[in-house]
Amino acid sequence: MAKTSARTKTSFLCRECGGVHPKWIGRCPDCGGWDTLDAFHERAEDATVGTVAGIALQTGGGGSPNGSRAVPLVDVVQLEVPRVGSGVAELDRVLGGGFVPGSAILLGGEPGIGKSTLLLQTAAAVAGGGGRILYASSEESPQQIRLRADRLVGEDLATLRDLHLCTDTSLVRIVEEIRRVKPTLVILDSIQMVHRADVDAPPGSTTQLRRCCHDLVQAAKLSGAAIVIVGHVTKEGQLAGPKLLEHLVDAVLAFEGDRDHGHRVLRAAKNRFGSTQEIGLFEMTDGGLRQLDEGGVAIDPAAGGVSGAVLTATMAGTRCLPVEIQALTATGFLGSAKRRGTGLDSNRLAMLIAVLEKHGGQRLADQDVFAAVAGGARVVEPAADLAIALAIAGAHHGRSVSPGTVVIGEVGLTGEVRSVRHLEQRVRELARRGAVTAVVPRSQEEVVGDLGIRIEPVGTLGDAMSRLL
Repeated sequence: MAKTSARTKTSFLCRECGGVHPKWIGRCPDCGGWDTLDAFHERAEDATVGTVAGIALQTGGGGSPNGSRAVPLVDVVQLEVPRVGSGVAELDRVLGGGFVPGSAILLGGEPGIGKSTLLLQTAAAVAGGGGRILYASSEESPQQIRLRADRLVGEDLATLRDLHLCTDTSLVRIVEEIRRVKPTLVILDSIQMVHRADVDAPPGSTTQLRRCCHDLVQAAKLSGAAIVIVGHVTKEGQLAGPKLLEHLVDAVLAFEGDRDHGHRVLRAAKNRFGSTQEIGLFEMTDGGLRQLDEGGVAIDPAAGGVSGAVLTATMAGTRCLPVEIQALTATGFLGSAKRRGTGLDSNRLAMLIAVLEKHGGQRLADQDVFAAVAGGARVVEPAADLAIALAIAGAHHGRSVSPGTVVIGEVGLTGEVRSVRHLEQRVRELARRGAVTAVVPRSQEEVVGDLGIRIEPVGTLGDAMSRLL
């Protein structure tokens, strides 16, 4: 029987927002990005054995006519789906308790940050706990993966008979292995090298990424296996490929860190099954990634105060992390003074400098101001405003806060110190770690109560500067 020719339709997909447009235009009308539209070729093709659509037909995944019938929400039966523990507590914290069967997770991070290390350790932990793993690599040879596994897992690797390895770039063959192995967890490293032979586009292109990711999401739903898809990032730190990839998957995780530091942070930018506020803390060692139960800087009340350095506490989901804000001021040029922030929001830093000049009596117009979070951490919540302001003022005048003092509070444009969320939890954790004094907003003085730490309430920025510096 002669095969009928498929009709090809060309659309243009925005790699920034995922918008689809019938023709190419210079600026995306949805997100306003310039030169972000890429050609995307769609072809109406028959489902074949080995493709995800073929699996759906073979397993009856096409569904019955009643499968799409609308029903009242109250009549929907709630199913208790047990999660699959990853064996890595910090990863389970970010996921919300473990992998959900049938879910698709996109993991991104810079090259060499430790994505493959994290996933191989996770695969070994799941396999050691009785799960079945399919580790599909499109970038490394079996010998390279075995070499890394020997370093990370060691002698325990011989007992992991349910850890299966597949090194292929064909999506059809990878899906066929999913059907054969019937794994609990599938790890694909990475999506940029996987391709479908029936799609006329090179691997890593918008067309291939979209089709392959869509098929993998379908494979997860039909097989019941959780699939972790590794994606590359651009030089701006964003996940490479169309934004639509992030919309297709159930969770988007970002593995971050500084190569000059051993610490790594795992965050969830999207999570349909849990909170996006939790973070996982790791440290890169010679033997792989080590989990950190407690993060943040150590609080030593006996250490001498340093001008331009102030401790504060930031919340990451349910975890309180003490961090050190450091600031430096240097003589600059009036009208072109520099304001630079590392690990801080630059716009908020500029606002705090303006508040310091207006309500703190500081002259910083001709001063270059640099502020950073020690240790490569990142702080974006307003609860660190007062600590940043006091660090800048202390650096400018060569003064410091007393040892063991932690400063918490949001600074408004009028100079008042505003309340922050989870203050009681922050203060309790700081007292446990050895802090002596906690500077808090005056409006929340009664919230903290007696937690074994001296409370110093302040109402305005000027009040805090006069009493602490």
